[in-house]
Amino acid sequence: MTAILDQLRAAPRSVLGRLPGVSSDDDETRRPLPVSGMLAAAATLGVGLAALTTLTLVGWIAAPRGTLEAGLPGVFRTAAQLWLAAHHAGFAIPGGRVGLLPLGLMLLPAVLLYRAARWMARDADLRLRLPARLPKNSPKAQAGARRRAQLVLVVQAGVSLAAPYALLAGLIAVVARNEITQPFLGETLFSHFVLAFLAGSLATARMIGPWRVMLRLLPERVRALTVGTAVATAVLLVAGLALVLVAIVLNFGQIQELSSVLSPGFVGGVLLLLLQLLYALNAVVWALSYIAGPGFAIGADTLVAPTGVQLGTVPSLPLLGALPESGTVPALMMAVIALPFAAGAVAGVMVARISPSPSYEAAPLWGFLSGVSTGVVAGVLAALSGGPIGGGKLATVGPSPWEVALSVALEVGVAAGISAGVTNLLLLNKRARTPLDKAAAPVRKAGAALAKAASKVGLAESDPRPLPGHWMDATEADTQEIPVIRDDWQDEHASAAAETLAQSRSRVPEPGPDTRPPRKDIVDESDDRGGHVIYVDPYAWDRD
Repeated sequence: MTAILDQLRAAPRSVLGRLPGVSSDDDETRRPLPVSGMLAAAATLGVGLAALTTLTLVGWIAAPRGTLEAGLPGVFRTAAQLWLAAHHAGFAIPGGRVGLLPLGLMLLPAVLLYRAARWMARDADLRLRLPARLPKNSPKAQAGARRRAQLVLVVQAGVSLAAPYALLAGLIAVVARNEITQPFLGETLFSHFVLAFLAGSLATARMIGPWRVMLRLLPERVRALTVGTAVATAVLLVAGLALVLVAIVLNFGQIQELSSVLSPGFVGGVLLLLLQLLYALNAVVWALSYIAGPGFAIGADTLVAPTGVQLGTVPSLPLLGALPESGTVPALMMAVIALPFAAGAVAGVMVARISPSPSYEAAPLWGFLSGVSTGVVAGVLAALSGGPIGGGKLATVGPSPWEVALSVALEVGVAAGISAGVTNLLLLNKRARTPLDKAAAPVRKAGAALAKAASKVGLAESDPRPLPGHWMDATEADTQEIPVIRDDWQDEHASAAAETLAQSRSRVPEPGPDTRPPRKDIVDESDDRGGHVIYVDPYAWDRD
């Protein structure tokens, strides 16, 4: 699709460049933004309808006679209805309406719109009009004005793509009407406009700068709430996905049995598998509602929640075979209710780290607001994932949006408020200690310099290490080693004693016949190495 759009972009400029008297400057040949948006919207609709028409044609060939409308016009009309359903536009049928539409099918127009919006931004040279970065040391007022200008440009690009896209979708809704299904024109215009505006704004912001610059377009507090909401929603969706996978693994036999009962054949089996994959995102949102507490319904007077399961007649979709049986739920499954609180704790940490509050009271409030915004997002997802299938008992399928929104807002909000308050308190204490440490650093340096100077002039000892206490000090008896007197111990009298001993040995006369050897039982107490040694018990003070 982008190759076709690039050719549309280059062709008029090449023609204008050959005309005499017309400058080929990029500013003069630049296509206006609304014109680029109209071309991108038309290309998106064409590529999307072509893909769905091919898929519908394969199903029409493989389906039994009479299942789909006869002839190629009926195939195109069915593809157009699928395209409208991909934007979550409902249909009126005899006896009710169809609102349970696959969320996975919405990925097709979302991807096409994003790529078309990227082309639109390049075609209008939006990056050259307003670069993402400013020179360093730019004034704060200039940076704020530039951010506001960038937001205005993003909104203009989103409207330039969404307005023609919604008008063309309205024409498709008129063409796709038949005697059985009639698209709601109001839902068609609204859903197409919102999806195109979101995709166009996101793609344009991405063209202005990297992903991190996109968030900087928002004020700091709004950016913190946005990140906190996104993190909490992502945690809940991941938990829902894990719950769906566990349910499929545990009830895989029931799913196989339902698939064998339908016996769709090879082509029909592939299409049935594709249909279940498209509804997998709906199942993830239903699991999110289950985790939040309210649960969901599969028809009137039914409920699937952690408090209990009550089911009636279930549609013959193999994916619904993963539902639990009617009755009480094991006590272990009640543990899933703790997941929203975990998501809120993570979101509160993110909110406090991105935008710390100078007051202790404000941080929990902002954390709770992130939980409220997460509840709003969960309620919107619950509304999109459910809806009626005709009339009768299947008029109520899916979770209740307001119940899911209220439960998620309270659970995530309380946990986010507590975690945001604690994180903000830790950050404030850390920031409060930092200036004190910086202020005390010169004092410490000056003290060290004075001590060094005093040691040089002899006013203080040069060795700053503390001297150990005497080994006989009772207060240090537990920490100081007790000296041991050995045979080779030397003291201050050792040299004198050795000299005296040497002189006495030199004057000893040779033994005569009357000379008797010295007695070994007499101890010479003049020698410190012999004689009586008095040992003092350093622990005697403790036994008094």
